[in-house]
Amino acid sequence: MNKLVSSRALPDLENLSRRGVLMGLGGGLVLAVGLKGRAFADDPPKYGADGDDNGWRDDPRLFIAIGEDGQVTLTTHRQEMGQGIKTSLALVLADELEADFARVKVVQADGDEAKYGNQDTDGSRSMRHYFGPMRRAGAAARTMLEQAAATKWGVPAIEVRAENHAVVHSPTGRRLGYGELAKAAAQYPIPARESLKLKSPAAFRYVGKDVISGVDRADIVTGKAVYGGDVRPEGCVYAVVARPPVVGGTVASYDAAETMKVPGVLKVVTIAPPREGPPFQPLGGVAVVAKNTWAAIKGRKALKVTWNDGANATYESKAFRSELEASARKPGKVIRDVGDIDKGLAGAAKRVTAEYYLPHLAHASMETPTATVRARPGGGWEAWAPVQAPQVTREVVAFALGGKAEDITVHVTLLGGAFGRKSKPDFVVEAALLSKAMDGAPVKVTWTREDDIQHDYYHTVSLERLEAGLDAKGKVAAWRHRTCASTISSTFGPDPKQESDDELGMGATNLPLDIPVMRLENPQAASHARIGWFRSVSNVPHAFAVQSFIAELAHETGRDPKDFLLEVIGAPRKVDPKGLNDTFNYGEDPALYPIDTGRLRAVIERAAKEIGWGRTLPKGRGLGIAGHYSFVTYTACAMEVEVAPDGTLQVIRADVAVDCGAVVNPDRVRSQAEGSVIMGVSLAQGGEVSFKDGRAQQGNFDSFPVTRIDGAPKDIRVHILGGSFDQPLGGVGEPCLPPVAPALTNAIFAATGKRIRDLPIGPKIKV
Repeated sequence: MNKLVSSRALPDLENLSRRGVLMGLGGGLVLAVGLKGRAFADDPPKYGADGDDNGWRDDPRLFIAIGEDGQVTLTTHRQEMGQGIKTSLALVLADELEADFARVKVVQADGDEAKYGNQDTDGSRSMRHYFGPMRRAGAAARTMLEQAAATKWGVPAIEVRAENHAVVHSPTGRRLGYGELAKAAAQYPIPARESLKLKSPAAFRYVGKDVISGVDRADIVTGKAVYGGDVRPEGCVYAVVARPPVVGGTVASYDAAETMKVPGVLKVVTIAPPREGPPFQPLGGVAVVAKNTWAAIKGRKALKVTWNDGANATYESKAFRSELEASARKPGKVIRDVGDIDKGLAGAAKRVTAEYYLPHLAHASMETPTATVRARPGGGWEAWAPVQAPQVTREVVAFALGGKAEDITVHVTLLGGAFGRKSKPDFVVEAALLSKAMDGAPVKVTWTREDDIQHDYYHTVSLERLEAGLDAKGKVAAWRHRTCASTISSTFGPDPKQESDDELGMGATNLPLDIPVMRLENPQAASHARIGWFRSVSNVPHAFAVQSFIAELAHETGRDPKDFLLEVIGAPRKVDPKGLNDTFNYGEDPALYPIDTGRLRAVIERAAKEIGWGRTLPKGRGLGIAGHYSFVTYTACAMEVEVAPDGTLQVIRADVAVDCGAVVNPDRVRSQAEGSVIMGVSLAQGGEVSFKDGRAQQGNFDSFPVTRIDGAPKDIRVHILGGSFDQPLGGVGEPCLPPVAPALTNAIFAATGKRIRDLPIGPKIKV
């Protein structure tokens, strides 16, 4: 049995089946709502899904419906943004339910955490938190079907078994399909959790197999899938918003006379700036509502708005980088301290210092933020939106409209990419406020690409300063890392200047390096833009700096970078994150999820082996490597590049090794790794949002470029290690991104001798 499941003390399921059974979805049974919340609120510490807001549910009535035609419907409460969670949850359900996957369909749940448990789809945790609950839901429903068949035949339950969408009486071979049993099965109580018999992983037919790729691919490629932009309720009107170009700015005055002359424009509405209350409120501004989006855009262009820029009017990227450098060159808040760092550095045979800079990054998901909201005829409001956090959306919309979260229904559409941006529902609130201004009519707000890039919750800007002392044998004897970055906490509080424990626990505090003297410091950094979660979050700057610096140290000592990296990591061992002063550990139990340097070493060695590390390369080519631990998963990337004499860069190949523990859907693991390489290469080469006079200087893909086909790696190969169900699941969506940039720049150094310490690479290697 999976340790993630077996290690927990589990509360009993409440038996509500008598009053919970409803008819619907094809005329069969629907197992309905009614499970009380988590029972262990007073049992600290809470890890995993237990620690999530509103916890988790494993009641089959919430997730499974079986029609009289045998159709199994899974209601997924996690949001699909391309990571494949709909498919992965369905695989788990089908396996434990012993259903025929071809007869399983997936529908999206509305936002309702009181009903479904936590629905925040972030942190690469959906599968690791819901593998167990979904297994139990499937096993419970299977047991109820078996009980129904045994009763119908008048035989002991022990003589029946579920088998591929039917229940079989073993002695006689009689069979009853799930559709024939659904109604009767619904009358049985939900089996006690401790009585459930989960499958042996060896008996899985779908989980861990490469038999199913995606449940929604046909709908996506044929245009049937519904994204946020596809929603058009009857009577819908359309809006775009002119927002303050500087965070904290307000409307000084505006003239809408020319706007109202634009055919199709219906109304101009002001949106108030954020007020005291929950985060993720709109920036404010002036909205143009029209009969169609194009008219709204033309109307906005005709607006004459004067802005009060506010306190961030002087924000300028070059000057701010200088501030970060100055801050990082002075002592900061000590986060981790082992040994005497000053003595260790002073006594070193050689000292090496380097600084690494990463700019703001925009999420730039393919589908820009868009939402539609209208008043419900019977009261309350309903929204259609591609959001990662529907509960947060309900709360912020309710605050804006002056109601209760229970009055807000959020229909979650497919997300056309998100990368953390759509955890912030400011764009939904805009639609809600405009619907209210339009007397409850459905209003659809669309962000243009320029809106998206210029008003994002950006990935933090970061300055990482590293110093190392090498002993006479070239080994790292002392290590000091000062990480200096605008914090996401600034979204929630009044100007904090220190990174949170979570941010520091992403590749800084929890570095499992075998170095006798280490100090981690966190100097202060202000925030002048909206800072938010970005795919892999603080792992991106931390991994870039650490993995680049280790390669630099290898060069200083004349060592092979891969061998030197392994030496710095040290011998295989399991490290308690708490011993590293890391209280985060991605919210997971340190006893279940220690940092295993053996697994980290293994992915590095595998990536190196696959790319042919150490082979002789022609002039202009080089190999780079980097490894990283994040979201309780181990990844490494080895990359081969070619740099032409004129500086033109071509990524020849990338080998990614990933050990995420137990694997539910190998195809999705590979696709996430492949996507991470593309995204990482893209961001490293051209990703930068810079500011001048408080304003973002980039506005579309011409100035915030995305790697095209000719710039993408020619060959990406993904190698999945581990996979045993003796190991708990790790994250998949984010962990493969952090090692990409340092592997790329390390390869460029190997090819050219040019060290890239600040991103994006841009024209730095051009001649």
